[in-house]
Amino acid sequence: MSLNPVIFSIGPISIYWYSLAYVLGIVFAYWYLHKLDNQKIFTKSFYDSLLTAIIVGIILGGRLGYVLIYDPVFYMSNPVEILKTWGGGMSFHGGAIGALCAVIISCKRHNIPIFYTLDLISCGVPVGLFLGRIGNFINGELFGRVTTVPWGMVFPESGDNLLRHPSQLYEAFLEGLLFFAVINLLFFLTRIRLYRGALTGIAIMWYGIVRFIVEFFREPDYQVGYLWLDLTMGQLLSVPMVLLGVILFSILYKNENKA
Repeated sequence: MSLNPVIFSIGPISIYWYSLAYVLGIVFAYWYLHKLDNQKIFTKSFYDSLLTAIIVGIILGGRLGYVLIYDPVFYMSNPVEILKTWGGGMSFHGGAIGALCAVIISCKRHNIPIFYTLDLISCGVPVGLFLGRIGNFINGELFGRVTTVPWGMVFPESGDNLLRHPSQLYEAFLEGLLFFAVINLLFFLTRIRLYRGALTGIAIMWYGIVRFIVEFFREPDYQVGYLWLDLTMGQLLSVPMVLLGVILFSILYKNENKA
């Protein structure tokens, strides 16, 4: 499996599918936020502030997370490489922390309910995750472990000709399409949207559980390998996400019910 990660080039400037995936994901989430704000709490100045802050938070958090967690030795020796985000190398967990900080700061500045905002953002985020994983697939990165399944693929970036799980596509479906369907069904067809923060807790749990499972099919980063109990870095980072999601959902749902 070998796809060109570059859409087109004009002179020294190249447009990458991976970069386009990020742009489209953010644009969709911004548009969808407008659609879901049925209480009309958000102002135009808040939208503009939030969009800028989230873009900065995702890029800085995602890149720094990858640099510091997955390959600090290489990047400290080659600091210029830190700036080359267009070819991949973004940490979801780092990007999520960056985006969360951006939302909190923007909400505080504009006096907007934080969990109301996070719940609505959670409904649109899966589309960005789907596009991001498709970008990973096109780049031929984050490929799966060796397999004998009929749909196994050869990824040149692996350095061998062995069939591997297309784990990027597994994640695109589970973290993206299925996640989008489930979280939006809960939003539109149940009363859970009334309990501010509950959907955010479910979203955090969903991603953590799915990422933990898919990591069994995904080749761990070569520079990190297997860690405690033969788990990968992605799995170890997902465990606290699941716990945080459970705690958040339990506390907020319970408090809202009391109210």
